[in-house]
Amino acid sequence: MHKYALGLDFGTLSARAVLLDLQDGKISAQSVYAYPHGVMDRELNGQPLPSGYALQHPQDYLTALRESVHGVMKESGIQPEQIIGIGLDFTSATILPVNEELVPLCMTEEFRNEPHAYVKLWKHHGAEAEAEYIDRIAKERKEAWLTSHGNKVSSEWTIPKVLETLHHAPAVYRKARYFLEAMDWLTSCMTGKVSASLCGVGYKMLYHQGHFPDHAFFASLDPALSSFIADKFPNTILPIGSCAGTLTDTMAEQLGLCPGIPVGTAIIDAHSSVPGCGIHQAGDLMIIMGTSSCHMLLTENDAEIRGIQGIVRDGILPGFYGIEAGQPCTGDLLAWVVENCLPESYIREAQTRKISGHQLLTDKLYGYHAGDSGLLALDWFNGVRTPLMDFDLSGLILGLNLQTKPEEIYLSMIEATAYGTRLIIEEFENSHVPVHRIILSGGIPSRNPLVAKIYADILNRPVITSDNMQASAAGAAMLGIAAAPKEITGYHDLNEITAALGSTGSKINLPDPAQAEIYDRLYEEYRRLYRYFGEGSNNLMHMLAALRHRH
Repeated sequence: MHKYALGLDFGTLSARAVLLDLQDGKISAQSVYAYPHGVMDRELNGQPLPSGYALQHPQDYLTALRESVHGVMKESGIQPEQIIGIGLDFTSATILPVNEELVPLCMTEEFRNEPHAYVKLWKHHGAEAEAEYIDRIAKERKEAWLTSHGNKVSSEWTIPKVLETLHHAPAVYRKARYFLEAMDWLTSCMTGKVSASLCGVGYKMLYHQGHFPDHAFFASLDPALSSFIADKFPNTILPIGSCAGTLTDTMAEQLGLCPGIPVGTAIIDAHSSVPGCGIHQAGDLMIIMGTSSCHMLLTENDAEIRGIQGIVRDGILPGFYGIEAGQPCTGDLLAWVVENCLPESYIREAQTRKISGHQLLTDKLYGYHAGDSGLLALDWFNGVRTPLMDFDLSGLILGLNLQTKPEEIYLSMIEATAYGTRLIIEEFENSHVPVHRIILSGGIPSRNPLVAKIYADILNRPVITSDNMQASAAGAAMLGIAAAPKEITGYHDLNEITAALGSTGSKINLPDPAQAEIYDRLYEEYRRLYRYFGEGSNNLMHMLAALRHRH
């Protein structure tokens, strides 16, 4: 009888369940469920939300869990007894306040209209003021953990979002028994045991070398926060590749599965792509390109790298330091062009040809070469993550004229994200962390070969395009295998599972020397703009952000 692991992949807009065959590592079936509420960034229950908010409804996660599992079991036709483990990945930091019974506070009548009682999605930037405040206090106190988190606190992280709740909705803070990562909340719901994943804690919670900042640091932020870790956070932190517990009778009945199935410790979705793509050696850089881009790199040594989300030992795979860097706007940037820059004639053409706006613009770029658009852009349309960690910076396009075409704007956006990636790689290597291979993963490079070609030319390095369309989900399933006993799976640990069942892909995109030479020149101008607008020479973007947010 074949054995399968169930992988649960919770993204920004939907959840996916897959079944991974332990015999060959292939995905046998999958099912996707879109969140009914989506991302709530304009209004909540008819009331407008402030700029920068990105909330979600936790009921969507529970519904997606149930429906996607039912869907994948129905599609596969396998028996529940064939599932030997369950693994989970999730966006991060995506946090929510819950009560003692793990009921999200937004699902209680008292707080149904309170934004701070809802899930704060990873891209919620409402806590920018709190992040700047925490960053200033940490630097004044010379906190040791700063070096492991790129020397800059991000508003996307957990503690700024918690402090934002304390400042703006103190009743929610007082009522909350726990502030949990969504992945830890779902894991706790499935197992009945409250715990936190080292992955989420290590990259998003100021955790450093096995310790949180001390009580004095939290008290210096706000006296009410002094006992946050002891009073409102799980006291159990589990490493990646461990078992978080087993499926409860109640949850098993809801999902149509067998009680007692081992449930693996959860992992951040981008990080899950590393084992999913079979990456298990130092120097391999995986770039997961979706709504945003996450840059995951394994290394054997600790390092100080500006603007990273974190460097955590055992944070991705046992035995390695895992580095997370990123860009907060990639797929969102291309979608912005399609949604806002297409004239009626382009929309009609796409409809007539029955293709997407993305495909139309890509087709119109056939024959273009480096520099042909006459444009140079900064990819800061949702702020900057690595290396500046500044979400009040904004996008820029130079070279526009009355002859500029939508496809040329689209091309400049692809190029801008590649320039941003080159900058991140230089930050790695300037910190003595080598990059040997570059692997692009996710829907964008797999659907659009032009993206990988441009990246290879701008980076001036070979770029591998992964053909593993479900890398995150496959990685999550591998966590389910790691949680199960060796006597059942035949594998000792997650590294062995990754090497045996992961799939990197074989399509290699080589740089074109002539194109690379032109892009080198354009990249130097990109760096000039980066220094001028990003490093303090000109604070125009901050002034514009302040004006935009003044009401």
